[in-house]
Amino acid sequence: MTSLDVTADAARRPFPGRRARLGDLVLQGAAGIAALGALVLVGLIVWKVISGARLAMSTFGLGFVWHVRWDPVHNVFGGGSLLYGTVVTSVGALLLATPIALGIALFLSELAPRWIRGPVTALVETLAAIPSVVIGLWGLLVLAPILRDHVNPALHSTLGFIPLFGEPATYGSNVFTAIIVLTIMILPIIASISRELFQAVPAELKEGALGLGTTRWEMIRGVVFPYSRGGVAAAVILGFGRAIGEAIAVALVIGAVTGVGINFFKPGYTLASIIANNYQGASSGVETSALIYCALILLVFSILVNLLAQFIVRRSARRLGGQP
Repeated sequence: MTSLDVTADAARRPFPGRRARLGDLVLQGAAGIAALGALVLVGLIVWKVISGARLAMSTFGLGFVWHVRWDPVHNVFGGGSLLYGTVVTSVGALLLATPIALGIALFLSELAPRWIRGPVTALVETLAAIPSVVIGLWGLLVLAPILRDHVNPALHSTLGFIPLFGEPATYGSNVFTAIIVLTIMILPIIASISRELFQAVPAELKEGALGLGTTRWEMIRGVVFPYSRGGVAAAVILGFGRAIGEAIAVALVIGAVTGVGINFFKPGYTLASIIANNYQGASSGVETSALIYCALILLVFSILVNLLAQFIVRRSARRLGGQP
């Protein structure tokens, strides 16, 4: 066992090197109860969702995940097209938001003058605090007409040979609009976390690289990015998790049509948006259970995304010599 392991074990003890006092014991007990309460709450949510989805699980089985038919009239349901729409919108938003967010984070942490750094940072964090329903309404009333009349035709005329940018629809509610709205929603999350990570890079490392004659970009590429890459990856994954679970904003702009298509300018559906649109008006117990089955798939995705983010952060901390 190395000295680092011994130090880490000592740091995990509740009160290393001194006698425990009543206040410390109360604090430890309260913190333990809070942690246990969070675990119990997650367990209750998982149990309730599984119990609600049991009818659909017994009726459609695991095939629900890849079957694409959603027919409330005949009580035939499959989440394949919904899962496809969720993946397309989330991955598309992530591909657009990540480079923009990293550019914002680098500008605010390394390049921006001090007088502009504060206002821009406040604006980025304010964007993250805007309710999703407000962004969805803005996307429906303002963004969708602009994309329909100007952006979609331009993309089709330039990139129409790619099936993703096929013939634009005459309405603005489609998968591409949902991708743009999700990009706006996850961009401040990735940018804010990345900015904090870039600012946490030790100044002596950056100054040493600059003192060796590197340019600012070479210093960012050789020092800032390697030092913070684990945290940035976790921030991107957390943004991806937000995009997967977003319901109201996507439901307002995606068009609400089931099916699998590769044209971004056609309407679609996601797992979260179909729950938001149809749960209150479900016509049968099977449909209600199928919607809860969709919620179960989303819950599994959310847990996996958070576990992956924690794994990346812990692995990065080990590489940097931190505690595991």
